[in-house]
Amino acid sequence: MKPHLRLGLWAIVWSSVGLVAQDLPSRSSLRTFPSSVQLDSGQDRQRVVAAEQDEVLGVTAWAPDVAWTVADSTIAVVESHGGIATLSPRKDGETELIGTIGGVEARAKVVVVNCASLPRASFRNEVIPALTSGGCNSGGCHGAAAGKNGFSLTLFGYDPDRDHRAITRDLRGRRIDLLTPAQSLLLQKPTVSVPHQGGKRMELDGDDYRRIVEWIEQGATDDRTTASPVTAIEVFPASATLTGLGARLPFSVRARYADGTDADVTGRVSWSSSNDGSSRIERGMLEATGRGEAVLLARFSGLAAIARVRVHADATPFTLADEPEGGAIDAFMRKALTAAKTQRAAPCTDEQFVRRVHVDLLGVLPTPDAARAVLADTRPDKRSLLVDELLERDEFAALQAATWAEVLQVDAQTMEQKGASMLGRWLRAQFEQKRPFDETVRELLTASGATFTNAPANYQLIARQAHLVAEKTAQVFLGVRLQCAQCHNHPFERWTMDDYYGLASFFGQVGKKRGLDPYENVISDRGEGEVRNLRNGAVAEPRLLGEGKATIAKGTDRRVAFADWLVAKDNPWFARNVANRIWARMFGRGLVDPVDDVRIGNPPSHPEVLDHLAALLVAARYDVRAVAREIAASRTYQSAELPADAPWSTFAGIAPRRVSAETLLDAISAVTDVATKYPGAPVGATASTVDGGRGSVSFLDAFGRPARDSSCACDRRDEPTLGQTLHLINGDTILQKLGNAQGRLRRSLAEKREPLAMLEDLWLAAYSRMPSQEEAQRMFAVIGTSDAKAALAAWEDIYWSVLNSKEFLFQH
Repeated sequence: MKPHLRLGLWAIVWSSVGLVAQDLPSRSSLRTFPSSVQLDSGQDRQRVVAAEQDEVLGVTAWAPDVAWTVADSTIAVVESHGGIATLSPRKDGETELIGTIGGVEARAKVVVVNCASLPRASFRNEVIPALTSGGCNSGGCHGAAAGKNGFSLTLFGYDPDRDHRAITRDLRGRRIDLLTPAQSLLLQKPTVSVPHQGGKRMELDGDDYRRIVEWIEQGATDDRTTASPVTAIEVFPASATLTGLGARLPFSVRARYADGTDADVTGRVSWSSSNDGSSRIERGMLEATGRGEAVLLARFSGLAAIARVRVHADATPFTLADEPEGGAIDAFMRKALTAAKTQRAAPCTDEQFVRRVHVDLLGVLPTPDAARAVLADTRPDKRSLLVDELLERDEFAALQAATWAEVLQVDAQTMEQKGASMLGRWLRAQFEQKRPFDETVRELLTASGATFTNAPANYQLIARQAHLVAEKTAQVFLGVRLQCAQCHNHPFERWTMDDYYGLASFFGQVGKKRGLDPYENVISDRGEGEVRNLRNGAVAEPRLLGEGKATIAKGTDRRVAFADWLVAKDNPWFARNVANRIWARMFGRGLVDPVDDVRIGNPPSHPEVLDHLAALLVAARYDVRAVAREIAASRTYQSAELPADAPWSTFAGIAPRRVSAETLLDAISAVTDVATKYPGAPVGATASTVDGGRGSVSFLDAFGRPARDSSCACDRRDEPTLGQTLHLINGDTILQKLGNAQGRLRRSLAEKREPLAMLEDLWLAAYSRMPSQEEAQRMFAVIGTSDAKAALAAWEDIYWSVLNSKEFLFQH
């Protein structure tokens, strides 16, 4: 069933009034979006977007003077008002819609079917979307949990059955008037014909108003069995680049239905912009408000689609600086930087690279000797050779294991100390043995047995309830947050309560009981047990995200069926999620950011790069080293500091970020050459090799180490606090290490080493570079004394200054 729509036809073209054919750039062509239109009934109306499509920039600007005609006006007609036109059917058949400007044409194929049909108004496809577009069922209005002023609707219409009862039966049916529909409270309130606390939400002469009147006239029935559900929506144009503040651009949205029909639903879409400071959109009309990028999110009938918009302040020509070709990552990035008119930062120095790559791949600083070796190396491929060497070190495996253990909640509070330690060691062994990561994940998800015997079985202890295990699993391994769908359909995604509880049912038959050891758990597949949908109390059948009901052979552990799907090569989320997390580890920001918030409204900043890395990961049989190597070899990763005028999301350079809590404490230990004793680990172990979880190290807690009590990547904090300042200025951690007789400082003084050699060692240990002549002179001015006690105090001040410096605390 296709909604009846009175919609204008908006045209988008390259330039302003008076454009002539020779003005069109040779790399551009005038096109229509969509390229074909189908009018499915005598009531159907459709808008078409005509645009100048640039090979790099996409659609560019809107002009109101496009002339529109229909090749065969007996099949369809077009009415134009100031460049905004309406396409209407006359009879069944095929023709073309033609947009002309300056002798240049854009054509759209037009097909009219069922012209004699006048469909009834649809409660599910028209009334509910009308209430949604007016904000009536939003969380701030009647969609709130308790409703508003006695009238309660489900949030964004996620339960049409309940909404129909509320509208037609509650309040003794007084919300609608079958005899005089215009007198219905459902219409009088939003049009403020009677006082309405929510203000005006609907126009008396609007399409939504008229179709609701018709729906009431036709009996106000629920078309549950006849309404064809919406299967997808599309935004036209999908990308655009505007020049000049105040530039405007209209968008249109088309919905596709399960019965093969489609409809222009622009007037009923809920719009939002990820960056109102750059692009603001209202009722499908966008206005450029500032230089930058934005993602436009269109929501309709529980589905969403996006368009990307970039705004340039002016039309100043731009050419990206020449640089070596590089690999696939750099090729995609050059294209994106050109479109964004953003220059890439200069290449980083060897000093910057050696420190950066050690911290990102190993979580530790290079030793002074390691830094010296790289700086003295004259081989042209020394950086790639260094990366290969680092990827084979145990610290790489330990850091990867610790990174995943964090979101897997490997901690004594979750799994008991013994179980957490076993799982931590097991994870590290998987990376040390270069086991394909998909196999590691599969075993985690399907393991059974005693948790003190079979380490991966501890994964099932991340939550006691099946739906929470499923929720955390989706967030960790797919990057998808399903929490909203526990109580209502996700307002910004396609996930429904059926999807949520269908996923939970994969874990509903997992048995958990205490073992012989009262602290041990035994995990098993009970073969029975169901999860019930909170929406209707019905038993939830296993459902795979995006694929619907799962087919599971009788007697099969449901977790096995889920794991098979999760790690399958054609799974659209798993490989991308793993690759994105590796990227985020090395850049401080994911291509999708946050890394565990994958949704339509939060698309990757560089989708081609993410696709490339995901494909590489699959081709390498899920060897994470392959992705890390590809990233580290790129010019993108080997850039200097991010330019001040470039957003972090462009990756035009490396954005300075504070090193993690664990890396910072290990770095302080390395610079002072005094090891930190971590609970449950031998002296000299790094923070990433601690297997049993958090432990009790106040320094790490102060600097943002997460509590490991949730699966959210957001739990790791890097905001500066007063506690951090106090730890660095006069905390026991630094003071005790500086006062250690076996530390670098006191040992060097005892050996009576030359001040220059001591200074070089300190600078290499902390910064991976030699001190400049100016720095050396300043330090020697501080040291300049023959008194041993005064010299020690001076050197302690120098060490303290280094350990508190931005260059030391930050990854550059």
